[in-house]
Amino acid sequence: MSDATEIAKAAKTAFETSQLIPSSERVQALHEIRRELEAAKDEILAANRQDLEAAQKEVDAGRMSGSLLKRLDLNKGDKWDSMLQGITDVAGLPDPNGIVSYASELDDDLELYRVSCPIGVLLVIFEARPEVVVNIASLAIKSGNAAILKGGKESNETTKLLSSAIQGALSKTSIPSTYIQAIQTRAEVSALLGLDQYIDLVIPRGSNSLVRNIQNSTRIPVMGHADGLCSVYIDASADPKKATRVAVDSKIDYPAACNAAETLILHDSILHTIWPDVAKALLAADVKLLCDTPSLAALQSLSPAPANFATHASPAPPEAYTTEHLSLTLSVLTVPSLAAAIAHINAHSSHHTDSIVTEDEAAASVFCRGVDSAGTFVNASTRFADGFRYGFGTEVGISTGRIHARGPVGLEGLVTYKYVLKSKGGEGHVVGEFGAEEGKKRYKHRKIEAATVPF
Repeated sequence: MSDATEIAKAAKTAFETSQLIPSSERVQALHEIRRELEAAKDEILAANRQDLEAAQKEVDAGRMSGSLLKRLDLNKGDKWDSMLQGITDVAGLPDPNGIVSYASELDDDLELYRVSCPIGVLLVIFEARPEVVVNIASLAIKSGNAAILKGGKESNETTKLLSSAIQGALSKTSIPSTYIQAIQTRAEVSALLGLDQYIDLVIPRGSNSLVRNIQNSTRIPVMGHADGLCSVYIDASADPKKATRVAVDSKIDYPAACNAAETLILHDSILHTIWPDVAKALLAADVKLLCDTPSLAALQSLSPAPANFATHASPAPPEAYTTEHLSLTLSVLTVPSLAAAIAHINAHSSHHTDSIVTEDEAAASVFCRGVDSAGTFVNASTRFADGFRYGFGTEVGISTGRIHARGPVGLEGLVTYKYVLKSKGGEGHVVGEFGAEEGKKRYKHRKIEAATVPF
C-alpha cells in the first residue's frame, strides 16, 4: 500500500471514528490549536523567513511571480494575529451539524428529517499563503470533516511546523491526530486524486492552471475557482466620491488577491465627469490603466495631465479584459448601458465578485439579479468578498460553482445532509402498507413545524 493510500485511509478512519465526538470537544480542540500555535510562534515565523528567502531567489530568477511572494509572508501586517483570531471566531460559531432543514410526517408516528452532517474527507490544495493550513484545519474540525492539506513547495517549511502544531494540539484531545494531515509532494497529490473511495471533496486554492489541472485529474468532486476576474461598474447615476472610493479600494487594497478588481467598466455618460477624478486617484495610487479608446481619449484631454500619465495610461490589448493581473494594473472599458455592462461581465468575468456604483435602486436591482457571479455588490468594494469579513470566521476557499456552495465557503459550505426516517409505531412501518388501492394507507406528507432531530 502506497504512502498516499495510507494517508487517505487514515483520514477516512479518523473521520468515521470521530462522528460521535461532541461539538464541545471540537471547540476545545480549536482552543488547544491556538495555544499550540502561540507557543510555537517564533519557530514558525523563523521557518516562514526561510521560505521567503528561498522564494525571493525564485522571483529574482523569474521563476515565481511577485504576487505569489506577497501571499507567502505570514508576518506581514496583522496576518498572524488574524490567523489566530480566525481560530477563535470559528470556535465561537454555531455547530453547522444536526440542523433540520426539512421535516415531514409521512404517516402517524412516521417522521422524516433532513439533517445537516459533515461531507467526509477533504483534500485541500493551495499555493503560498501558509495561513490556509490553519484556516482550513479550523473549519474542518468545527464542521466535523477530516482534511489532508497540500501547500505549495514555496511554503514547505512553514507548513510543516503549522501542521505539527495542529497535530500536537489534537493529541491532547479525543480527536485523532490524523484528522488533519499535511503532505509535501506533487506525487502524493496525484495519487490522492485517484482515491475516491477515501476522499470525498477536493478544494483547490490557487492559480487558474492549478485548479484546471485538478479538475481534469480526478473523479472526486472539485469545489473551487480558477480565476478572480472581478469588475467594478460605474453607472450613469454614480456618486463621484463613492465611485472613487470603491474603484480605488477594489484595486489597491491587496491587488494580488482573487477578490481585487481587474476591470473597471464605465458608462459612457461619465467619461468627462466622474471618470477623470477616478483615474487621477488610481494613477496617484500607482495603478497602471489599460484603457479602451474612449476612456483613454477622455484622459488625454485633461489639462494638466496627471504626472505619471505617460507611463501609467496606455491602450488596452485585446487580452486585457480576460487577464487576472494580480498587480497594480487595471483594465478599463466603456459601455453604452447597464445591459452592456452586465453582458460584458457575464461573458468575460470568472463569476467571482462584481460591484456596481450607482444611486439608482432599479439599476442596482437589475445588476444584482443579472450578473451571474457568486457575489454582486452595490456601492461596495469587491474586497469585501471574504469569509472573515462575511462573519464566517474564516473560509476554506471561494467557490464560483453553482452547486452546493457558492462564494466564500465557511462552515455551512462544508456540510451536506442526510435523511433520517424514524418510526415511533408499535410495529414499525413497512412500505407494503401504502398504496393507491382500497384498504391501503395514504401518505400524509404533513409538515412538522420548528422541528429538531428526535434523538
